[in-house]
Amino acid sequence: MSLSGLRLYPLSVLFAGALIVFAGALASAQNVKSVPKAIGSPTGDAESGRRIYSSRGCYECHGGEGQGSILTGPRVGPDPIPFPGFVRYLRQPAGQMPPYTSKIISDAELADIHAFLKSLPRPRSAKSVPLLND
Repeated sequence: MSLSGLRLYPLSVLFAGALIVFAGALASAQNVKSVPKAIGSPTGDAESGRRIYSSRGCYECHGGEGQGSILTGPRVGPDPIPFPGFVRYLRQPAGQMPPYTSKIISDAELADIHAFLKSLPRPRSAKSVPLLND
């Protein structure tokens, strides 16, 4: 590879990355109006939701406490999106998240997961951590 080819390599990698991000944005613009409306705002069982969240592997991308990661998946707790949007997104997600149809996970189980995510404590403020304020 020539010296000029080596200089263009980082640009081509950057361009490929931009295309991936653009493709993800297009995928997120999909029509979710066709997804059946989920029940309003059900009361789920947070303990059951914790078990389902763990057994279904949600923690693998979103972390054990819903904290998320820029590498694997977004933060989903402690303040999850409202339940109807939560269900719609899980049924027809954007990006790389697989869809979870009602045959895979029921609305009642999603209500439990949602309750678990709502029950998570808010993280401490950085101002309350002495080491971060020296």
